[in-house]
Amino acid sequence: MRRWSIPVFDLFGIHFRMHFSFPLMFCLLWMLEMGRAPLVGLRCFVLMACLLAAVLAHEVGHAMMAARHGIRVRAVVLMPIAGISLLDERAQRGLDAPSEIRIALAGPAVNLLVALLLGVTVLLTRPEAHLFTFPWLTPFNLPRSLVWAQLFVGGLNLLPAYPLDGGRILRAVLAINGDQVTATRRAVSIGQFFSLVMFLMGGALFLGSNTNHLWIMMAGVFLFLALQLEDRSMILQAVLERVRVADVMTTDFIALSPAETLAEALHRPLDPPQEEFPVVRGNEMVGVISRQQMAASMQEEGNGYVQSAMRREFLVAGPQESLAAVLRRIGRSGLAMIPVVEGDYLVGIITFQNLMRKLTALSLRRPAAKTPPTAPAQSS
Repeated sequence: MRRWSIPVFDLFGIHFRMHFSFPLMFCLLWMLEMGRAPLVGLRCFVLMACLLAAVLAHEVGHAMMAARHGIRVRAVVLMPIAGISLLDERAQRGLDAPSEIRIALAGPAVNLLVALLLGVTVLLTRPEAHLFTFPWLTPFNLPRSLVWAQLFVGGLNLLPAYPLDGGRILRAVLAINGDQVTATRRAVSIGQFFSLVMFLMGGALFLGSNTNHLWIMMAGVFLFLALQLEDRSMILQAVLERVRVADVMTTDFIALSPAETLAEALHRPLDPPQEEFPVVRGNEMVGVISRQQMAASMQEEGNGYVQSAMRREFLVAGPQESLAAVLRRIGRSGLAMIPVVEGDYLVGIITFQNLMRKLTALSLRRPAAKTPPTAPAQSS
């Protein structure tokens, strides 16, 4: 998500990011329409803003329906056809079919409702916009495009092509009599077929006439990009669900005593380096502290004891938990380390600092093997 998108804003507690395909589409549209009218660059920008507003309304519809089912949308990557949503832990474990269908239908329903309201407004106030005249999406008739952008996003998402909403409904139906991952793979295959057909059909029409059919071709491209994001997420989640905490935790770590001074803890030689420390009294873990916290506490209050600066609220993991569950926990809490506890004993720690090294070593040590598939990480 971060590599191919930029943050734009937070709304209703949801972190929205814009995929690079939005500015790419703007540049392509501008180059194709250049010279046809004054201020064509500004008109193309406003047209893309209309499309962005339609996608945003679509994703807010999903988020509202998800909230009614007790599911929180954490982040959304906005693309010119829809958004890729990252939902909370409950959704990542797999939604039941009725819930997924209702959440999937909420986005297109909002687009159709907004299009109806805007369409009536345009017909009453701007009859010269010729609302039903082709081309429907054009920078040279922005009132008409404002309405059709909503219809374009809502109607396109009803296609049975995963990860569009119609494809999610298809997956939910297929999963009723089978497992979700097999249903997802079938839906992905259908989505790939639709993306190819849309690209070829739109390209043929585009080359044969004018830029009005560019939208069909680009929808196929964006659908392909969305499929890649979802497919990679599904594969990554399946891998993380199979890896146990015991496989990747670090057992060679330093634990601090609450009675140590901050200066002693900071100047202790560490090999390997360690930024976060569990704090242990006897056999009982009582807190966690980072080098940054210790340095800040010393700067503000002088050389005190570790117990005065440590965090007493922390999360723990069990050795047999899946790495996927622990990473979701780290992401929600914002912590850089989670202690691994078995019974009453601290047996290891997991940090982002050493996780990649452990996973790399694990992949080199274990031969590739066929394993049962698990549920995908993302849904919408």
